[in-house]
Amino acid sequence: MKALVIESSEGTVQLLMMGKDLPIVGKYYNLEDASEGSNAQNKTFHALTLEYFKSGQSSYDVSSYAEFKIEIKIQLGEGYEKFFYGAIVDGKPKIIEVKTKEEIPKGIALDLIRAKLKSWSDYTKKQRKETIDNVITEMLAAGVNTTKFEEILEGMSHEHIHD
Repeated sequence: MKALVIESSEGTVQLLMMGKDLPIVGKYYNLEDASEGSNAQNKTFHALTLEYFKSGQSSYDVSSYAEFKIEIKIQLGEGYEKFFYGAIVDGKPKIIEVKTKEEIPKGIALDLIRAKLKSWSDYTKKQRKETIDNVITEMLAAGVNTTKFEEILEGMSHEHIHD
């Protein structure tokens, strides 16, 4: 269900409810901004990645779930949001920030390059949807076939992950 907040003539707000699952009168609901990534997307992403990691079906060379999530964000998500490299400018050492790896001049040693991974909390709703879709596609291709994975997919059909 979605709600649009509208202002009434008395300076109060009203909710215009949309969707087939309308709220139940007398029950409390938590509202969240629908333009950003939702709690449902957050829970789904973490449940999927944890199940994928636990399945042992991935080809990522990692030893922990934390490392696994990093690889997922690099390979299937938004990846890095900026890069830093060291260079000598006007005879002085400098740290230079760029948006893409392609902006780093050829010949910069790899040990002088650092990157900042985009945080899941900074993903837009659309970016979260695309990443979740990518994770599901890869899990299916890898042959993940667990009861928990099926439960997550079933839960997604009832949640509004893609709205």
